[in-house]
Amino acid sequence: MITSLILTGCGSQGKGPAADPVKEPSAPVTAPKTETSAPADPEPAKPEPAKPTTLNFWTFQELHKSFMDDAVETWNKAYSDKPIELKVDVYPFDDMHNKLLIALQSGTGAPDIVDIECGRFPTFLKGTPALAELNRVVEPIKDKLIMGRMDNYAKDGKYYGIDYHVGAQVIYYNKEILDQAGVNADDIKTWEDYIAAGKIIMEKTGKPMTTLEVTDHWTYYPLITMQNSDYLTADGTPQLDNEANIKSLQLLSDMLYKDEIAILAPGGWHHAEEYWAWMNQGNAASVWMPMWYMGRFTQYMPDLKGKMIIRPMPVFQDGMKSAGMGGTGTAVTIQSKNEDLAVDFLAESKLSLEGSIKTWTILGFDPIRKDAWSDPAMEADNEYTQYFGSDIFSTLQSIVSDIGPIHYGDLYPTALSLVQKNVMFKVLKEQSQTPEQALKEANEELKMK
Repeated sequence: MITSLILTGCGSQGKGPAADPVKEPSAPVTAPKTETSAPADPEPAKPEPAKPTTLNFWTFQELHKSFMDDAVETWNKAYSDKPIELKVDVYPFDDMHNKLLIALQSGTGAPDIVDIECGRFPTFLKGTPALAELNRVVEPIKDKLIMGRMDNYAKDGKYYGIDYHVGAQVIYYNKEILDQAGVNADDIKTWEDYIAAGKIIMEKTGKPMTTLEVTDHWTYYPLITMQNSDYLTADGTPQLDNEANIKSLQLLSDMLYKDEIAILAPGGWHHAEEYWAWMNQGNAASVWMPMWYMGRFTQYMPDLKGKMIIRPMPVFQDGMKSAGMGGTGTAVTIQSKNEDLAVDFLAESKLSLEGSIKTWTILGFDPIRKDAWSDPAMEADNEYTQYFGSDIFSTLQSIVSDIGPIHYGDLYPTALSLVQKNVMFKVLKEQSQTPEQALKEANEELKMK
């Protein structure tokens, strides 16, 4: 069922009580000789507050509601002459994207503003996009933006979506477990170091070093992009079965069945309620996910507060330090009757310096504006520093300049689906195929699309 919420940043003000009628004095009043008196100017009538314009916003992520709530408040204080009332509908992931596609194809029923997950975004750019072009708000500040994140939502030099974050890939360690095993997270630099530490932790605590997904790609995808690989080449050619991709999947398989330092994630992935409940009990020493996953810890794993620390990913030889993972491009549809207002509001909420900083202070995301990174607000105490410690941002600054690229293209959603639904399950769960066999089979299927 849909969750609906009206976010209103300002309300209308009622009129104050009427002034008492002026009475004629019974005797003349003499003003002091030392002063002169003048009749008071009548108080000007207060203008009626502007009527809010209602904009509809669809999302699949509950955590984005608080950000948009604050954005509406900020907008209405700054632009009281054109206030906004935002009606937010939160749908299940697949339902929202399917509903949006039908609405855009039929030409009716789409919202003004919508969140579109990065892996689904290429679907909405096919042919002539039914999304509003955002160049007029992007191009004036291109030098301030991490444009690699903007390019994820672009076609033919036109920008159609604005992300919430960079999505830098990091690893989350349970320091309490590491301390029990005498392992220092800062000594783990490479994947060889990570596996060796995992064996010590398993021996001394009986707990796995990590959990691996079998129904999604968050475990696998950063490993290939950190080696300058991807599902597609820069020109969109399938390359699921290249050497780096096979090597990465073999590494995961070995963690499970050779080195025995990992187990399959309860529920199949790191967004399953079963996983959150299990991990919240302190059952694994680490998990690698993007920076935005901090919000999942604070919301769904509260008992790990003060136990988890964030560190850079282990690296491959000659590999990169991180990867830009995931993302959500917020777009304006051309069905909006208030397209210009919607674009202006979207830009203010996510592209302004204040808005970009708030993606960190409210959501715990790494901002897409480069100048936000040096702002003192980024070092201020908040719920994320209270949960993970005060060194979050220093970790982030050490890796953000060395992030592997992502190659989105028309075949990306299909490639992603093949990895999520076939490759990971067959190799890591069923063990019915080797990494090379599964990836070659998937690549051949992708070529036929």
